[in-house]
Amino acid sequence: MGKYFEYLHTVGFEETNLVGNVYYVNYLRWQGRCREMFLKERAPEVLADVQDDLKLFTLKVDCEFFAEITAFDELSIRMRLVDLTQTQVEFSFDYVRLDRADGRETLVARGRQRVACMRGPNTRTAPARVPEALVRALEPYAP
Repeated sequence: MGKYFEYLHTVGFEETNLVGNVYYVNYLRWQGRCREMFLKERAPEVLADVQDDLKLFTLKVDCEFFAEITAFDELSIRMRLVDLTQTQVEFSFDYVRLDRADGRETLVARGRQRVACMRGPNTRTAPARVPEALVRALEPYAP
């Protein structure tokens, strides 16, 4: 299935609803967090570029759910590169529940996210090439 970047997360009570399962919007938050941690660990120069004028616009996001998760479940959010164009990047995310007691892994959800690189002031933002530092950081995760 290819190499992935992994973000580990333990579900907290604040991420669940009244019934006790994880509220769906948290899966999207975790996609963003995984992407941020990837930039922090694998492409810190891109973060510096974001402080300047690079903008990463999320164009599309989705998530399909296969099983419920609850507080204190341990997750591995696994991000893979799906597509890389001159100005856009698409990622896939597998949400895997880890059972440390028996070593089992259960795929509980799968998502995707498409991001466009933009530059310029907010009133004149225009598409921009994916930064070379990000292209290099993504190479090991290419399909």
